[in-house]
Amino acid sequence: MMNQCDPKNEPLIAYDEALNSLIECVSPTTKIVARPLLQALGEVLAEDQYSAIDVPSTDNSAMDGYAFNTADLADSGETVLPVSQRIAAGTIGATLASGTAARIFTGAPVPPGADAVIMQEQAILADHTIRFERKLVSGENVRPAGNDIRSGDRILNKGRRLRPQELGIAASIGLQSLPVFEKIRVGIFFTGDELVEPGQDLGPGMIYDSNRYTLHGLLQALGCEIIDCGLVGDTLEATKAAMLEASRRADLVVTCGGVSVGEEDHVRSAVEQLGDLQLWRVRIKPGKPLAFGNIKQTPFVGLPGNPVSVFATFMLFVCPLIKNMQGRLWEKPLATRVVAGFDWPKPDSRREFLRARLETIDDQALVARIYPNQDSGVLTSTVWAQGFVEIAEGQTIKAGELIDYLSFEQILN
Repeated sequence: MMNQCDPKNEPLIAYDEALNSLIECVSPTTKIVARPLLQALGEVLAEDQYSAIDVPSTDNSAMDGYAFNTADLADSGETVLPVSQRIAAGTIGATLASGTAARIFTGAPVPPGADAVIMQEQAILADHTIRFERKLVSGENVRPAGNDIRSGDRILNKGRRLRPQELGIAASIGLQSLPVFEKIRVGIFFTGDELVEPGQDLGPGMIYDSNRYTLHGLLQALGCEIIDCGLVGDTLEATKAAMLEASRRADLVVTCGGVSVGEEDHVRSAVEQLGDLQLWRVRIKPGKPLAFGNIKQTPFVGLPGNPVSVFATFMLFVCPLIKNMQGRLWEKPLATRVVAGFDWPKPDSRREFLRARLETIDDQALVARIYPNQDSGVLTSTVWAQGFVEIAEGQTIKAGELIDYLSFEQILN
């Protein structure tokens, strides 16, 4: 990685190079805790999980009906079988007597001697005897033991973020808890004397601090523990004090604002005095003034101050960085090829990420529309949009061409 120092002469770092640098410079957490299933949603699994049982444990009925042996089917015409027993889910029936049927319910074990189940709607019951004409084959409407899971099967992979379905499958093999990585603690603070908290009076030249709430939401969506150090004054000493406090308490420090080269921007100088700055200024739009380094031994990311730039650089850089620290199975999201529903005639020297959403034309082609105002201060574009259209350096776009699209949901997933 490059340690950039002179803001006048240093080159901008390419997007892919910057992303790889961030990913390579952090290590996954190794701290593991046991989490009860009902508290494990959104956690990251720390160890592969294997089943010690078959699921289901026995052959069972796929529906309410009657279990019988296909050897007892009439050669032609109607099969008539007396009902010799009743088997509900959770009970075990006796061996089925030859030439009889068992009343059975969904999920109930198929008794020894039976090899098929006819659904109740296809049989006529009268005087404890069933009559039907269907010719079933052995195994029909029977779920065999181990149909879902076999003993010894790996059911969950290390690094998977636990969704409701993962919790359900863990419960299905009898697990009460799962080993998960401890949550990543992210310390955050925000610079800018012009910032005011929502609910307070807005004085001349002041703005409400939207970045704090955007960042909180993004970190919560990723399952992080947030250490909020609040608003910090635009002085070098205040910035250094906040950095030290955040780095002492957190696994990662993320800031908003103060990473440019203005007289009131102190984040870069503070990082260089307290640790090391390894990356600064990326060849992307929005979000050029992105900083990465370390405060003491704690990784640090400094996001720009413009609201859209905060959102974009978090999604593009901080999100994969945190996933790597969480020990997740992370790969760079694959872009979807869609049709451009717009012209982009002016090429830029930076890679651009336009806020966009998809529409379907004639129930076939996916067409990307972009928000009409792509300024980095227009936060409404992130609410309207569903993802980014990625435009390479020097590229122009004409409506109808194929382009790359990345959905917000896919990035955060």
